[in-house]
Amino acid sequence: MELYPIPQPTEISEREKEDAMGAYLMMFASAALGLPFPIFNLIASVIYYFVNKSKGRFVQFHSLQSLYSQLPVSILNSILVIWALVNWIKNHPFTNLFWGLLFTAIIFNIVYFIFSIVGAVKAHNGRFYYFLFFGKLSFIQAYRKKDAPKANELVNEPPKF
Repeated sequence: MELYPIPQPTEISEREKEDAMGAYLMMFASAALGLPFPIFNLIASVIYYFVNKSKGRFVQFHSLQSLYSQLPVSILNSILVIWALVNWIKNHPFTNLFWGLLFTAIIFNIVYFIFSIVGAVKAHNGRFYYFLFFGKLSFIQAYRKKDAPKANELVNEPPKF
């Protein structure tokens, strides 16, 4: 797989650094608006990615990484909010499973918060910061040359029918 060269921090414009940093700050989008629904964070990240992905590979990488890492946290938070609302409306007691999910969600949110802050600082400094699971996927999507043949394709071999 052929990749575009990785830019050095001095080769990245201040605007690109700020846009890349902004991708990680989308996690605060719904909190700033006072909305308790985690889906708004995800929607804000998706919009941010599509608006900014053409501003450079560095911005695209950080936007993708922020978006991908927010998916599991947003899904977990959404399940928890829906479960809590259903229990509250139907006046059901909260089970140990609910409290376990709440504890898990709190841990995931703390870890996501820490990774996002570190990612935002690194992006603002023109550096790459690779999240577990999502960093490599984001990097490959942002820096892979699209016209390069895939690993399982042979070059100069005619297609077989």
